[in-house]
Amino acid sequence: MTDEEQPIRVLVVEDDPVAADAHVMYVGRVPGFVAVGKAHTGAEARRILDRAPVDLLLLDLHLPDVHGLQLARSLRAGGHHADVIAVTSARDLAVVREGVSLGVVQYVLKPFTFATLRDRLVRYAEFHAAAGEASGQDEVDRALAALRAPTPAALPKGLSAPTLRRVTDTLREAPDGLTAAGLAETVGISRITARRYLEHLVDTGRAARSPLYGQVGRPELVYRWVRQGR
Repeated sequence: MTDEEQPIRVLVVEDDPVAADAHVMYVGRVPGFVAVGKAHTGAEARRILDRAPVDLLLLDLHLPDVHGLQLARSLRAGGHHADVIAVTSARDLAVVREGVSLGVVQYVLKPFTFATLRDRLVRYAEFHAAAGEASGQDEVDRALAALRAPTPAALPKGLSAPTLRRVTDTLREAPDGLTAAGLAETVGISRITARRYLEHLVDTGRAARSPLYGQVGRPELVYRWVRQGR
């Protein structure tokens, strides 16, 4: 394999073990990328970066020992030049602006699907591959456009982003979980539709389901947000 064919090396920095495993799996499914490790804290990320070459950090901003942007700042000061894709549930645009100066090339808002991350990684790969001297402004603009103008990732057929956000917010605010019937009543959708959204969250690693026993007949499923309070 030539230098040009070397995969982009990604370090997943995520404190939640379930999410970290999912992100490592997602990275491995995108051609041209390889996950070289995972860290659950900023300190662990630093140790890995000191001993292994990394091209890109998939960085959760809410780590138990340091804010992600603070980690990025200290890494820059320490001579680490890996780019950063920030993973966060925060929507503060001031944080977005601050991240630009610290090598944050993309933001991925939680919860996200594999398709969303794949889109960001593919576009980053296009930007990463740009080399040499630009022939003019158009070529510079094209390189930046590949990075800065991602197209929205498509949800499964029949699901909409606004309803997914309502379902997500409702489930996150239910510490004991919700059944499809309970969610349907709260959000104002049908039980079948509620189950589709809940199963989508399970498939993307954002929710977990378990049977509810103690009732006559087939046990009902209860869905719980896997990252409550985040």
